[in-house]
Amino acid sequence: MASTLSRIYTAFVSPIAEKKSDAIRFGILGAAQTAPISLIYPARSHPEVVVQAISARNRTRAEEFAKKHGIPEVRDTYQEILDDPNIDAIYIPLPNNLHFEWAVRSIRAGKHVLLEKPSVSNGTEAEILFNLPELSGPQAPVLLEGFHNRFHPAVHRFLSFIDPADVVHVHADCMTPWQMTGKDSIALNYDLAGGSMMMLGTYTFAMLRLIFKDEPEECLSCEPTTLGDGIHDKCDTQFKAKFRFPNGGIAEATATLAGSLLWKPSEARVTTKAIVIPDKTLPDTQEKVRTRQVTLHGFLHAIIWHRIDVKDTYIVRNKADHRQIKTWVESTSHKAYSFREAGGEFASLPGENWWMSFRYQLEAFVNQVKGRKTQYFVTGDDSIKQMKMIDMAYEKSGLGLRPTSSFR
Repeated sequence: MASTLSRIYTAFVSPIAEKKSDAIRFGILGAAQTAPISLIYPARSHPEVVVQAISARNRTRAEEFAKKHGIPEVRDTYQEILDDPNIDAIYIPLPNNLHFEWAVRSIRAGKHVLLEKPSVSNGTEAEILFNLPELSGPQAPVLLEGFHNRFHPAVHRFLSFIDPADVVHVHADCMTPWQMTGKDSIALNYDLAGGSMMMLGTYTFAMLRLIFKDEPEECLSCEPTTLGDGIHDKCDTQFKAKFRFPNGGIAEATATLAGSLLWKPSEARVTTKAIVIPDKTLPDTQEKVRTRQVTLHGFLHAIIWHRIDVKDTYIVRNKADHRQIKTWVESTSHKAYSFREAGGEFASLPGENWWMSFRYQLEAFVNQVKGRKTQYFVTGDDSIKQMKMIDMAYEKSGLGLRPTSSFR
């Protein structure tokens, strides 16, 4: 328990690194509640990141935010930050409907962009944003959709136990307690591209895509729940969706903004088909087969707690008639707070057990900006496909796509 508390404490009150002279200077658009955990806290321990400036719709709020978090400069408008030659990168934690416009403006201003997920409001916006001509040159800005959890070692360790070709079923879920999302929340505002699929479901959808290493062929069903008050009828407070993937596997995802006060950790659970495992100790008339279930508890905030459970069910059977001769189960549990713990191809990557997923994400973002190798990154093509999956579900749900920005 003491080590757990120490790890979590250090994640939020991390050591302050000495900053290099060529550190990337960030400007933040909006005094969002997510900014501290997404960028400000992780930046403290990164020697090549400085949070330099912030702007918000309300200057007083921006000044209070800057004072609280030690941000040196406050600007009157978002555009002032984009126009500043001393700002290298922009962090955009604005409401979803503003992501497209300000990401485009930032890219056109020559800034690197760390963009909160979901990247934009729908697939149309994603196609335009991630295919901007400014992103194709040799000195092109870096644009990253902030799927922070996908950078955590626990997710990569989890995936190492899975062969996508063998997957027959996946379940993924996540939630937030109902007290965190009031009726006036941007999460339930259709015009601001709200909805549980946008705010939380995008995490579960991304896990399905990672597990199958493919894109869904069809959304078989999507059952949304709304407040039903005549005001928020186009915004889902929760949903259940089912997809079919090219290998025939079925994936189910659910998320809710109206969960119980007792927080349930996010979960991704994978079931594989039976595969033959070579065993030279068996006679030629017999074979050994294995089915596997792999579960990652806590894929969303792995720094707090996570566990990877691997349950292998073995059967020795006759080849001719598949009559079972022997069966048994082998179960193991794993964790990976650092890449050293995760092992495998990522074992040599930097990281400490107190790094949050946001810190791992920031490490990859900086490496991209600096032209260094990154073993994992969320590409523009990936983000386009992610938004198309969300569109697929919203179309099936009957709620319709989130509005497209008129900005070009």
